[in-house]
Amino acid sequence: MSRIAERVSELRQQMQKQQIDSYVIPSADFHQSEYVGDYFKAREFITGFTGSAGTAVVMMDAAALWTDGRYFLQAEKQLQGGLYELQRMGEDDVPTMEEYLEEHLKEGGVIGFDGRVISVDQGKLFENIAHKKRGQIRYDLELIDQIWEQRPPLSGEKAFLLEDIYTGEPMEKKLARVRMSMKECGADTHILTSLDDICWLFNLRGNDIAFSPLVLSYAIIYDGSAQLFVSKEKLSGQICEILEQNKVDICPYEAVYETVKQFGPQNRILLDPEKMNYALYHNIPECAVKIDRRNPTSLFKAVKNPVEVTNIKRAHIKDGVAVTKFLYWLKTRVGKEELTEMSVSEKLEEFRRAQEGFITPSFAPISAYQEHAAIVHYESTPETNVALKPQGLLLMDTGGHYYEGTTDITRTIALGPVSEEARTHFTIVAASMLALANTTFLYGCDGANLDIVAREPFWKRGLNFNHGTGHGVGYLMNVHEGPNAFRWKSKSGAEVYPLEEGMITTDEPGLYIAGSHGIRTENELLTVKDRKNEYGQFMKFEYLTFVPIDLEALNPDMLSGDEKKQLNQYHEQVYRTISPYLSEEERAWLQVQTRGI
Repeated sequence: MSRIAERVSELRQQMQKQQIDSYVIPSADFHQSEYVGDYFKAREFITGFTGSAGTAVVMMDAAALWTDGRYFLQAEKQLQGGLYELQRMGEDDVPTMEEYLEEHLKEGGVIGFDGRVISVDQGKLFENIAHKKRGQIRYDLELIDQIWEQRPPLSGEKAFLLEDIYTGEPMEKKLARVRMSMKECGADTHILTSLDDICWLFNLRGNDIAFSPLVLSYAIIYDGSAQLFVSKEKLSGQICEILEQNKVDICPYEAVYETVKQFGPQNRILLDPEKMNYALYHNIPECAVKIDRRNPTSLFKAVKNPVEVTNIKRAHIKDGVAVTKFLYWLKTRVGKEELTEMSVSEKLEEFRRAQEGFITPSFAPISAYQEHAAIVHYESTPETNVALKPQGLLLMDTGGHYYEGTTDITRTIALGPVSEEARTHFTIVAASMLALANTTFLYGCDGANLDIVAREPFWKRGLNFNHGTGHGVGYLMNVHEGPNAFRWKSKSGAEVYPLEEGMITTDEPGLYIAGSHGIRTENELLTVKDRKNEYGQFMKFEYLTFVPIDLEALNPDMLSGDEKKQLNQYHEQVYRTISPYLSEEERAWLQVQTRGI
């Protein structure tokens, strides 16, 4: 019996003891974070699937895992063995997890889950399913903990204060803005559970989650005071002093569950049901007034202030220098030295670490050669690591956290001769990226309105890519940040926000051919104002990312005159911005790489 099979068998024994028919294990922590610390990797533990997104459902006689298009190929490989049925989210004839539960749950059955890792909205869906089947839910069960020997502990990493020269706004002003939003919606209490919102508000950063410089914490904001629920051992004397000056009490991390039980009809509580966990929500007495809406901090932090924008531009210059130096290094060594997916990824991180102010990678690096690049979020391991040859394409999707901000960039690199099909696909991807980056639009448009601009070069050829075209980026925080995104399929009923001046969004179309190659080109874009006239305020984008796009993989004959002009103008910016920081040899190489076509 395999290790995963043993774990599933042990879980089913625990389910039987608790009379649970279906047990749900998401990829989540207590804060609905996208990436989680090692302690929270229960879904990976019980399935063997290591992707960042996915939910498992285990029943006594069946098991299934749902994940999105980024991870279909990876999940196929890692779920081999027949224990789990892979459910490809968004595909035709694939049931949602809720539809699957409703179909398979017996009359009077029980759905179990750890309510601390399930959102309020998700928990309510489980309630409805159980009600239809005249059954019930159990949200007080952490069954994985019962079978996970040597489970990693919760992180004890120290927090650090991000100074005003980086944030552009002190804690005092941020608290005032939040309190104004509370007043506008009639709330006198605001519960924050999402780590990025809390860290933005208190100008804190930490190291509790790999690649996300956040601090495990909860917060409650009142009219004239606040509570921060965090392990005090994480905080320096300076942080404690600043919190005290702002009338913020420091409370034990887990104490929030008992604190909210004390609320009553006198409390009007603003909370975000998408970010709050089900258990905490249900600890709030029913007599308290709940105002369910998006955290005001979500939009506040998405719109970068002038200090943040200035800093972010500096971070991208540093990052562009590091990546460009790496590309020169790679191009001049492939075929002459022994290089692998993992070794070149480590080398790129070495170039980033040489930049002043670098802290850590902003996500697990993707270094994918040839057919591996068709796996959208492939992560090379010692078992899959392959040698690079002076031929074909290497896709590298990487990023860095600097004190001046967060970066995210993808380049697909020709290591030698490239097939005509791959060259065609590379050119389509480049044209798509350029089209979106150079579009002009009236204020009021959101990312769903503009996504068609990026997809049109694909759709007119009967092609598509199975992920969003772009996502918001945090400031030394989550590399994926809402509410801004380029995505033509919006979540049903989701609140839509226009693209605002100061928002930063990635532009990253791609094309993936299983067993052959994968191509993605990604730049970050800053939303800025353009002209204003009788028709309204027009908006446009500015590039933040300055790294050459590999002309050796491009078919210029496929590009229109305007597209060539756009690429040439971008490459002129790259050379002008990056060349002063390069050696003479690197500068000469970059001049060739950014030549006009």
